[in-house]
Amino acid sequence: MRGREFIMKDAYSFHADEASLAAGYAAMKQAYTRMFERMGLNFRAVQADTGAIGGNASEEFQVLADSGEDAIAVCDGDGFAANVELAPALAPLQPRPAATCAMSEVPTPDTRTIAELGALLDVPATQCLKTLLVNGSDGGVVALLLRGDHELNAVKAQKLPAVASPLRMASAAQVQAISGCEPGFLGPVGLNCPIIADHAALALADFVCGANRRDAHLTGVNWARDLPAPPAADLRNVVDGDPSPSGQGRLRIVRGIEVGHIFQLGRKYSEALKATVLDESGKSVTMLMGCYGIGVTRIVAAAIEQNHDERGIIWPD
Repeated sequence: MRGREFIMKDAYSFHADEASLAAGYAAMKQAYTRMFERMGLNFRAVQADTGAIGGNASEEFQVLADSGEDAIAVCDGDGFAANVELAPALAPLQPRPAATCAMSEVPTPDTRTIAELGALLDVPATQCLKTLLVNGSDGGVVALLLRGDHELNAVKAQKLPAVASPLRMASAAQVQAISGCEPGFLGPVGLNCPIIADHAALALADFVCGANRRDAHLTGVNWARDLPAPPAADLRNVVDGDPSPSGQGRLRIVRGIEVGHIFQLGRKYSEALKATVLDESGKSVTMLMGCYGIGVTRIVAAAIEQNHDERGIIWPD
């Protein structure tokens, strides 16, 4: 959506206290909402990660369109909306099933992906466990465990104290040194490094995972019996049908085009710049900041994505 020319409306606000920042942020959010409503756009204000800009909180204004580059989790039941990178994936409410199978090693020649493993052993991806090695904050590596049909959420993972930020996958040499095998056959049984499991991965019983040996996997693996249950964390992207964080309804994933973004920056930049001001009592305080942007030219493209037919553009009034 970005060409060589990218015109942006950019604004900043400066405040003496938290209450003033919250009021200024709310006023700008309301103004943005009125703008996009007057433009006739179907949009959502969604919770978003602050990213490299930093700060305490941020929201994106996303124009809903199938061609959008961003995935958004929404729930019509409670009005929840968040970028997928930020949407929490709740732990399953159902207790973990009891073990019914014995753990055994099976040959899986040249079977490195969940899809290949499922086809070979005739098991669904939901019954498989994938092990990802990433760089740790202490210079070592950390194993992240996910259910086979789920995707790692890099933003969530790199916020964990044990994981290096930005997130970096371990090299093939690191994988070999830790597990004794090449990537594709990793598993948590006997793995000698810190392990963190997604909530959904810890809900599995009789699951399939890598055996830490080339061309081999383990079946019938169970927590507590075959390996200790590791610490749990929210590591994954939400998917269609996941419960809303409020518990009121289910999430659905839609696509969006970001046309605006607002941030509560707090004191991140003003402290670095020693930007102070005298308050009403004459005391020197470090200013709080807000940041607000609209992609002016991007709105034009987003409006066209929502308003056209087989003959071309239908401009909103």
